[in-house]
Amino acid sequence: MNTTIDTAVILVFSAFVLGIGMLFARTGRNLKSFFAGGEAVPWFIGGLSLFMSFFSAGTFVAWGSIAYKHGWVAITIQWTMCIGALITGLYLAPRWKAAGALTAAEFIRERLGLTVQKVYIFIFTLVSVFIKGSVLYPVAKLVSSSLNLPLVPCTIGLGIFMIAYTAVGGLWAVMVTDILQFVVLSAAVFILLPLSLDKVGGFAGFTNAVPDDFFNLLNGEYTFGFVAAFVIYHICYIGGNWTFVQRYTSVDSPKSARKVAFLFAGLYLVSPVIWMLPPMIYKAINPSLTGLDTENAYLMICKLVLPPGLLGLMLTGMYFSTSASANTALNVVSAVFTNDIYKGLINPKASDKQLMRVARGSSWFFGIGMIIIALMVPAAGGIVEVVLSISSISGGPLLAPPLWALFSKRLTGKATLWVTGIGLTVNLFFKAVSPWLLDFKLTRGAETIIGVGLPLLLLLAYELWARSREKVADEYLTYRAADKQKRIDAAEAVSEEEAIEVKKQNRFGLRVIGVSLVFTAVMLFGLSFLTTQGAGITAVISGVVLAGSFIPWLASRRVQIPSGLQQPEKIIKTH
Repeated sequence: MNTTIDTAVILVFSAFVLGIGMLFARTGRNLKSFFAGGEAVPWFIGGLSLFMSFFSAGTFVAWGSIAYKHGWVAITIQWTMCIGALITGLYLAPRWKAAGALTAAEFIRERLGLTVQKVYIFIFTLVSVFIKGSVLYPVAKLVSSSLNLPLVPCTIGLGIFMIAYTAVGGLWAVMVTDILQFVVLSAAVFILLPLSLDKVGGFAGFTNAVPDDFFNLLNGEYTFGFVAAFVIYHICYIGGNWTFVQRYTSVDSPKSARKVAFLFAGLYLVSPVIWMLPPMIYKAINPSLTGLDTENAYLMICKLVLPPGLLGLMLTGMYFSTSASANTALNVVSAVFTNDIYKGLINPKASDKQLMRVARGSSWFFGIGMIIIALMVPAAGGIVEVVLSISSISGGPLLAPPLWALFSKRLTGKATLWVTGIGLTVNLFFKAVSPWLLDFKLTRGAETIIGVGLPLLLLLAYELWARSREKVADEYLTYRAADKQKRIDAAEAVSEEEAIEVKKQNRFGLRVIGVSLVFTAVMLFGLSFLTTQGAGITAVISGVVLAGSFIPWLASRRVQIPSGLQQPEKIIKTH
């Protein structure tokens, strides 16, 4: 296979993305601007970024494997994300924004106490590094096998590249590249799908060649109980994962936070159908894959139907989507370490310059940890086993208590630690000890139900017990008193200079998105001349992307900076 064009496409897009990150090197003036976009990020940017943060090459590898083996149930499972986002938009995202914290860890400290925050920071950091490291592995595997490169150097190289622009540019660098990655990935899949159907003889040829139960909503080990538990899990995950909370707190109001979640829900209603069909179609072409080889189904259909150039585009989309997911996690883990550990515990009087240095350094530190984890994934049984197991073990115990605390005035820090500790212990017992000691292993559905359901039952039991005794947590009373003063201090701390800089940063970010989309459209148009098939649809998608570039550009023109406030240095002198 001729890989020259594919390699060139990957290198050109990668260089462009790294350049975008460097453009934002000077926009991070302080923690609020670096990690939260000045809390004025446009909601549609936050929603698209949230969507890409949830996405990765692991989606193609893990869910693609399920789609190949079991069919439509892979789409059913991903629709649980849509339901979780709808519930989040209705009830949870506005609450997070109204809480007024920069990070979820900051809210946990203020509402549940310092001890709970320390425990949660340790667990969250460990889980994030493991999960995001595990999704770096499949994209390295995809790129290395497609371009005939060694796996280990490929993993290290891709990991270092992903860390670079996050450490330099902060949240806006992550979000701008998220949008670019969303467009590239969507373009690649819209080109792949018709070519895949054509290869199998159209939709009729596809449906006639797959098993009779291939389009069942439920299939195999993915039962109704598993899907129901996954709905609850995704309410907790989308509503409470610290990575996603950052998207709700970085917009300007609770109403905008709600829109972020609703946009995510809409995208996850449509996208699974489009993205899961290619590996399902490959089942009709080659039904013989077994074991971990099913994780390669997506790559195999890409290599089969995509000509040079377009295969590089697809690999770029997969790689960028993983980059989006991993970089968002890096940004949040770094935010938690800098804001809640270094500033909160180690050096409360640190200057903005010191904090920015710690923020960028910690991004590199945790990013290298992710690379190490990625290199260990093959020994852990593959990406599906790693991601689903970590999620079932840690999701409920870690995410449910802080969400409960958003609404409850009775939950205490001590009760939170008990719920988390019991949940993690039980989940780890059934996952690691029971199969070895008792020769008993839970099904995937039971594992998920217990993992999510037990913490919620414990929280409900405590809430009912505390209510029966009319108890109100001391931590809640302290939180309410401190919250009032915090809002007063925050309102007084916002200077005119800072407000101007936030507007400038946001306008700059929107314009960079517009220019990035123009660049992507030009690249796609050029590929339409180089490719041996799919030229027409590639050119059409190029036109759609070019038209879409006007949306962020027009939005940037609506970001008005008063003419009398254009010179920040004059403001400083007059105050």
